[in-house]
Amino acid sequence: MKLIGVDVGGTFTDLVLTDTTANQTIIHKVPTTPHDPSEGVMAGLIELCERNGIDRTEIDHVLHGTTIATNAVLEHKGAVTGMITTKGYRDIIHIGRHQRPEHYSIMQEIPWQDRPLIKRRHRKTVAERIAPPKGEVLVPLDEEEVRIAARELKAQGVESIAVCFLFSYIDPSHEDRAKAIVLEEFPEAFVTTSSDISPQFREFERFTTAAMNAFVGPKVRTYVKNLAANIAASGLKADLHIMGSNGGVATAALVAERPVLTLLSGPAAGVLGGAWCGALSARNRLITFDVGGTSADIGIVTDGRFGEATARDTSIAGFPLMVPMIDIHTIGAGGGSIAWRDAGGTFKVGPRSAGSQPGPAAYGRGGTLPTVTDANVVLGRLSKDNFLGGEMTLDGPAANDVIVAFADKMELPVHECAEGILTIINASMANAIRSRTVQKGIDPREYALVAFGGAGPLHGAEVAAELGISEVIIPPYPGITSAVGLLTTDHKYDAIKTEFQVEGDLDLPRINQDFDAMEENLRKLFVAEGLSDDEMAFQRAGDFRYAGQGYELRIDFPGGRVDDDLMVSVFNRFHEIHLGEYGQNYPDTPVELVNVRVTGVGQMPKIQAAVVDESTTRSLDAALVRRDSTMFRVDGDLQTFETPYYRRELLPLNQPIPGPAIVLQKDTTTVVPPTCTFSADRSGNLFIQVGEIK
Repeated sequence: MKLIGVDVGGTFTDLVLTDTTANQTIIHKVPTTPHDPSEGVMAGLIELCERNGIDRTEIDHVLHGTTIATNAVLEHKGAVTGMITTKGYRDIIHIGRHQRPEHYSIMQEIPWQDRPLIKRRHRKTVAERIAPPKGEVLVPLDEEEVRIAARELKAQGVESIAVCFLFSYIDPSHEDRAKAIVLEEFPEAFVTTSSDISPQFREFERFTTAAMNAFVGPKVRTYVKNLAANIAASGLKADLHIMGSNGGVATAALVAERPVLTLLSGPAAGVLGGAWCGALSARNRLITFDVGGTSADIGIVTDGRFGEATARDTSIAGFPLMVPMIDIHTIGAGGGSIAWRDAGGTFKVGPRSAGSQPGPAAYGRGGTLPTVTDANVVLGRLSKDNFLGGEMTLDGPAANDVIVAFADKMELPVHECAEGILTIINASMANAIRSRTVQKGIDPREYALVAFGGAGPLHGAEVAAELGISEVIIPPYPGITSAVGLLTTDHKYDAIKTEFQVEGDLDLPRINQDFDAMEENLRKLFVAEGLSDDEMAFQRAGDFRYAGQGYELRIDFPGGRVDDDLMVSVFNRFHEIHLGEYGQNYPDTPVELVNVRVTGVGQMPKIQAAVVDESTTRSLDAALVRRDSTMFRVDGDLQTFETPYYRRELLPLNQPIPGPAIVLQKDTTTVVPPTCTFSADRSGNLFIQVGEIK
């Protein structure tokens, strides 16, 4: 089968094609088109096929990581959104919880109050009330009030509506009926219900998640439908699948209805790609370090498993979310990050980025501000004639001019200023990694750093040195590892149901019934996609806490029917996990089962391990492109080194090579500082053994 992974970044759109039969992989990059990312996607798909003589009709699947939903939230450029909610609860999404984002600040910004997803005038209330714990109907749904609310929202110019009723996670019938009525009155609206998006307790988070789905819904739905239509019109017969934040792909139709599931889909694919590359060399404790033109994304893989963000810790742009999501931390640090001087004279880099248009000055597109890429050019760490495999020539004089101008402003020598830009950005990225490791009780020195993205291999060794990490892995295709990650995953869907059952008073038939029902619903999704039972797998889990706690831990259920013995093993596992997570547990305190979950995985064809052609003449002499002056800080001094530039594909295998060195390939450049050594292995990975950089 032929698969294409497409990941849209802030600067470039990355594509990778793999033929699973011939075990052949081809990569391609085109500039991102920010005004309409689908233009860059289509240009890349067509160019990739035409340049390599591939019949478009032979492509089976296009798997896409999109930033449309994420950007809509970050830039607060979503649809005009309305809400219909239970009478008396109009302001839940404004009030939030009693905890403030910053406990002691009197000047803090509270996102859901400062820039609400739904303005108060667009929130309508209707009579209805369902009561816990059994879902008794206290107040029937007033259908006429729903009709009036829909008409009012339509008249106000609302494009999208979230229906959010109290306790709908117990019984969604009122929300479902209200949605049907709204579509009768306002058929062109995008309508979503909280029970469909996040059927679990905590109304503030559930309502906000539904509001966010409605906020980004029209834009994502239009994008996905247009992209699918353009793919078909171009002659490609491929199915379109979209990456979700849970680490799996979903159909374009499902994403069009639940776009909130795609938030952070690109970074999620990067974690998958980094894990795949580590597994090629039998490494399963990894810190994935994805640095592009605009941002750096950090993920943790422990013993082959990805960290998943907890319900209370998951947010986008400050808004809480309750959807399954790989735990990813993003900061504004990348190749396009702009160096600047603040009002107090402090030297800063990022988070503002030059993006792809105009981009860094070195791109020759009119950029006038100093960026990380320009600093790398000035220090000789980027080859001006071999950028993107020679498809793009960097403008060295333009890069030098903007760094000189900034150095004058900072009253620093030019090369010290350029190296200062790199030092600051590296420190920012190292601190971001500490926040996901050291601050969570994880020792980063026990992990390998997988550095990828267009700029990750440029900075990986120096960031690792700051953290005491001894090994850096550069994947076979670093600049497109997120696109590769799209080709390593499966269909993946999640179901959840709130239970609220306490140890000693468990309703086991109800637990089994709920697990079976959720599994059957997921099975129907896979059957609709043409999968057989042999191609499906289901994992059951539950969210547990001690009675009285306000946070939960996820515990997997063993296979088989849920009985007393199985629950004893699950409760024991909870005590163990709680001890490891918090340093203490309470075996004599009753444990509460809060939610039950089922994750369904449907098999997809995948990219094969890279095949290294050992018949090719491989030696340092064959790989050497040239030697040139490159600057590094060693023993506190900025020094100039005559540095070899190597072609990666011609490096000898399993031969330690001393730094400094610059390793060239089409999709990125790898920098090996003087205190490091590096080697290529048969998996296709490049390894850097990190020495202390002083």
